[in-house]
Amino acid sequence: MSKKNIKAALFSELPSIDELLCDVKIEELCETIPRKLVVESIREVVDENRKKIISLEESEVAGFSISQNNILMESIEKSKKNYELSLKKVINGTGIVLHTNLGRSLLSPQIKNEIWDAASRYSNLEYDIDKGERGSRYSHLTDMIKRLTGAEDVLVVNNNAAAVLLVLSTLAKGGEAIVSRGELVEVGGAFRIPSIMALSGADLIEVGATNKTHYKDYEEAITENTKVLMKVHTSNYRVVGFSKEVTISELRDLADKNDLPLIEDLGSGVFVDLSKYGLTYEPTVFDSINSGVDVVSFSGDKMLGGPQAGIIVGKKKYIERMKKNQLTRALRVDKITIAALEATLRFYLDEENAVKNIPTLRMLTYTYEEVKEKANNLYNNVVNKLNEYKIEADINIEDTDGQVGGGSMPTEILKSAGISIKPKNISVNALEEKLRLSSSHIIARVYDDKYVLDARTIFEDQFEQIAEELAKALGGR
Repeated sequence: MSKKNIKAALFSELPSIDELLCDVKIEELCETIPRKLVVESIREVVDENRKKIISLEESEVAGFSISQNNILMESIEKSKKNYELSLKKVINGTGIVLHTNLGRSLLSPQIKNEIWDAASRYSNLEYDIDKGERGSRYSHLTDMIKRLTGAEDVLVVNNNAAAVLLVLSTLAKGGEAIVSRGELVEVGGAFRIPSIMALSGADLIEVGATNKTHYKDYEEAITENTKVLMKVHTSNYRVVGFSKEVTISELRDLADKNDLPLIEDLGSGVFVDLSKYGLTYEPTVFDSINSGVDVVSFSGDKMLGGPQAGIIVGKKKYIERMKKNQLTRALRVDKITIAALEATLRFYLDEENAVKNIPTLRMLTYTYEEVKEKANNLYNNVVNKLNEYKIEADINIEDTDGQVGGGSMPTEILKSAGISIKPKNISVNALEEKLRLSSSHIIARVYDDKYVLDARTIFEDQFEQIAEELAKALGGR
């Protein structure tokens, strides 16, 4: 039979859409997944098989066959995949606490009921219950943040880039904002401070050099067009060695002499002095306010441990102007963010409570001994499961280097521990792919021809799940 005739025969074996729709398994599937989506998924699978036939080389034609059952099962899997949410829960075995690609901060499970109540029921989002009249959505956060930071007033927008944009648009639009060259940072996704300044309508005036900026550099740059002095905390990189920066107290003095507001972009918002837990000192929001900064902006979903948000705190006269800026409505936060942020901030009323209950802080402040104990428990779970299925693999407990991540504390190395796996029957890269594509979506690191799971960022209730997935991936199930 010619190649053309063989291909024609293969095409004839492809089941029709209607034929597949009549199968009892597809009928059952349509009870949970919309029929329209199932039909589209079946059509995709049939088309994929048709393209396979078309692309067959002459040497491949004879050995190729069409299985209606395979197409049926592919259609079912395709339907499920097309119906499931794109945003999925994963297991973070990388040891990077604020992993930008994996969602950064994790909300405390203790606040899930409050978040769900805000999302699934009516709320007093913009209603003053005491007065029985229209209220402001920002009032729910004001008292809590003022209490924690000592600031006169508060405004919350949807992220810190938005916060910086709003601050500059309000205070420096049409004028000049003076910033050190060493502080013109780029944050994630190639968004840069100079670009945000340009969007705000403020003219950027760079002073000093990348590694050194002096008081006189700011002083000599001030003109009648100067609107603000700006300080940017370089939270995602460090300039070390032959370097110098102007302190907040020095800039406060210069701002007072020239009747200018002093603003600071802290990047990561920190409410707890982490040096008490063995980490490098990182300026807290309270420190900035206490040092005399007029307006401070920072992120709610990095080291603060809350939802994505940009928090602006400072002098009431400046915050009030921002509330009237038309950008504020475009940048405002929704009820779920407000509920999650207020519930997270409540933990900070007691520092010990915050460190214990906010996952980000807990992971950052683990002692080496605590992480080593977690690694031991993970090891025992995995070894017991592999022994149960008589699977051989080289598994060891080893020290690892964790990271803060999320553009925060870039030079900080978190002494950590985890387990390494060297499979016997498949490659390390194949193991990584199997676990990443598994239903648990385990994300870890591969180096030195080992698959390494860092226990710092893995929850104890995920150990058994990891052991099960490893058993499947290594051929035990």
